[in-house]
Amino acid sequence: MSALTLPTTVREDPNPTNRLPREVIAAVVQWRGRIALFKRSQSVGHERGLWHCITGYLEPNVSPEQQALTEIEEEAGLTRDDLADFQCGEQLLIPDHEGNPWLVHTFTATTTRRRLTINDEHDTYRWSIPSKISRFSNRVPWLDAVIEAAPHRTGEP
Repeated sequence: MSALTLPTTVREDPNPTNRLPREVIAAVVQWRGRIALFKRSQSVGHERGLWHCITGYLEPNVSPEQQALTEIEEEAGLTRDDLADFQCGEQLLIPDHEGNPWLVHTFTATTTRRRLTINDEHDTYRWSIPSKISRFSNRVPWLDAVIEAAPHRTGEP
């Protein structure tokens, strides 16, 4: 695994607000050049039924890297031993539907396992090649930006 450093690039929305952003992580899980998309279940509070990547609120006194690894284990059943690579991507500043800013720390986790163990936040998951993700019309609106910001590998882990 490579050493992690926070990127200096932050893509900002053209209409920033003066409010402090909430911080979250968004992790793209890869296996053999494919990306895992997770369908949000009815047990979650928002974006039910939509396809997305692994996400989670950044907890106080926890680094974005550690929070991403925690969420990957909780939501996909992948431990650090299951990862061939773990990379930090760009940070994104994305407004929600009310204009509230969200600072999104992006990551890519390349796994050696095809089979994932999802928790109750998801109904199912699908592996997709990146060029086919646009076919998932019911995906969260920010997914494309996260996938673009997260580093990618095209070959085998």
